[in-house]
Amino acid sequence: MPVLIVGSIALDTVKTPAEEHADLLGGSASYASVAASFFTSAQLVGIVGSDFPQAHVDYFQSRQIDLEGLQKVAGESFRWSGEYMTDMNVRETRSVALNVFEHFTPHLPESYRQTPFVLLANIAPALQSHVLDQMARPRFVVVDTMDLWITIAKPDLLALLARVDLLILNDSEAKLLTDETNLIRAAEAIRGYGPQYVAIKKGEHGCLLFGDPAKQEFFSCPAFPLANLHDPTGAGDCFAGGLIGQLAREDTPEITFEQLKRAVVSGSVVASFNVEAFSLERLRTLEPKEVEDRYLEFGRISRF
Repeated sequence: MPVLIVGSIALDTVKTPAEEHADLLGGSASYASVAASFFTSAQLVGIVGSDFPQAHVDYFQSRQIDLEGLQKVAGESFRWSGEYMTDMNVRETRSVALNVFEHFTPHLPESYRQTPFVLLANIAPALQSHVLDQMARPRFVVVDTMDLWITIAKPDLLALLARVDLLILNDSEAKLLTDETNLIRAAEAIRGYGPQYVAIKKGEHGCLLFGDPAKQEFFSCPAFPLANLHDPTGAGDCFAGGLIGQLAREDTPEITFEQLKRAVVSGSVVASFNVEAFSLERLRTLEPKEVEDRYLEFGRISRF
């Protein structure tokens, strides 16, 4: 089954303590769609300007990503610049230029409106809801969000959560959204807003997946141990894309917690490769056998 992915497409400038690179392919939808393409086909909805390199479009097409939903308009593409400190968990945004993305309204081609698996990557919750308004009821909807939307658009976000199956956010965002200091209580509060499942990312400490506590649906996924981390940009988006891609590859009438556990590991696998180089460069050379081998290695290191 294909997955529909809606989000930002950007040109990034990224600085780490060791290197700096400009005009990199970035954006939540870019990372997520490429990650998903290791498991299934993807339909990409986003917007770029006339300055967006054709080489990036060609790369999407080389991954068999459907671009019928890609809007290309006059003007400059969304640009983001960030700097990572010696502790790569600490990042400072240096500049943001929304450009054509400022007036982006997702429009779904007719062929996308029946897609059963949907990832609403990190954009304003009102736009995420607008996407769902154009669709027949999908089988499974995953939403990613961030602290900005929790702060400035919480009513829109809460209205959206009543319509989704899985919310992905990090630990500080879960606490901010719920005013809870304990992640277990925070996850249960989020489930009360509507999502059946909650995935709370903890950076280098992995991810917690929550389902129905009455069924003891809880899973802690470690992060894959890496000695050399080059660029964390897009890791969370790769996690979300790999997760939804794995669910779509299994393509069962109903999604079970066991399937979600496998999907969380698959997302973590792709994210772990992504941070090994800047932008999507590591994923350009990544082979399916490497993904499979690291998935099995995840299972080995998680056993006791």
